[in-house]
Amino acid sequence: MRVLLVEDDPVLGDGLRAGLELEGLKVDWLTGAEDAIAAIDAGTFDAAILDLGLPDGSGHDVLAAWRREGHNVPVLILTAHDTKANCLETLNGGADDYVVKPVDLDELVARLTALKRRAAGQANNRIVVGQLTLDLTARTGILAERPLDLSSHEFIVLEALADRRAQPVSRATLEERLYGWDEGPESNALEVLIHKIRSKIGRDRIQTVRGVGWRLSA
Repeated sequence: MRVLLVEDDPVLGDGLRAGLELEGLKVDWLTGAEDAIAAIDAGTFDAAILDLGLPDGSGHDVLAAWRREGHNVPVLILTAHDTKANCLETLNGGADDYVVKPVDLDELVARLTALKRRAAGQANNRIVVGQLTLDLTARTGILAERPLDLSSHEFIVLEALADRRAQPVSRATLEERLYGWDEGPESNALEVLIHKIRSKIGRDRIQTVRGVGWRLSA
């Protein structure tokens, strides 16, 4: 799961990014409203965590801009303002969830996973493609009742492919999921990851679509 974090507190922001990435999420962290408004156009995110008090504007304005531009990314508001009026304003303004600081990391991961699940129209935190089942909470995979030994990066790639079912996923999309805005490793790193996944689930289950990317077959 790729998450956009918009939080101006350097200690909290660094802690949230580190904690969420330890849980297997890829986090791109920004500290200002202007950058946050532009960021949605520059990348594909599964969810966003948005602080309301930003140094160059309001999180309410960021949310309004995202929705006005037609971006449907699920948004979780993270704020110190614990008032009913503020909660109602953000939810009515297009937010999907509202959490008051400080927040427990396990709860935050669970809420983000639930937002992603609902956005995809899933009834639970599992993706099933044929005999393959991915548990988004435990970040584990099972193939024909056999547990899969997947690294964090392997799970990210497999989750991205499973999200699209039989539709092809481009290299750019997979690399965004893996590395966000950070510079990735060598150019063949994605091919190496896909080779490793194929060795665990079967070569025919990940098909190469020439000139496009890869797709997962049931």
